[in-house]
Amino acid sequence: MENVIEIKSFNFAVRIVNLYKYLTDKKKEYVLSKQLLRSGTSIGANVAEAEQAQSKPDFVSKMNIALKETSETKYWIKLLKATEFLSEKESNSLLADCVELEKLLVSIIKSSKQ
Repeated sequence: MENVIEIKSFNFAVRIVNLYKYLTDKKKEYVLSKQLLRSGTSIGANVAEAEQAQSKPDFVSKMNIALKETSETKYWIKLLKATEFLSEKESNSLLADCVELEKLLVSIIKSSKQ
């Protein structure tokens, strides 16, 4: 069975890595983009870790970390847009993916706590 959150968080991480390469190569931006790289790729890493959780509380904990990383990633995207390193179109597309991940994670966390 396909794991939607795993697939979407991995694909999002790929977008973040490509964005990082673009920001460092073309825009010569290294500080904010590094923060974005860390938080944006951490979402999928925590989701992957959750798949190997030792217990339900461990699973929920890892998913909560992924959710926190999603919030942080949204912050960096908004900051990169506000400082004109990202266009409106680029940031809106990334934020839409981030919000989708956020909703999936919230749903998974809620259903796992029941």
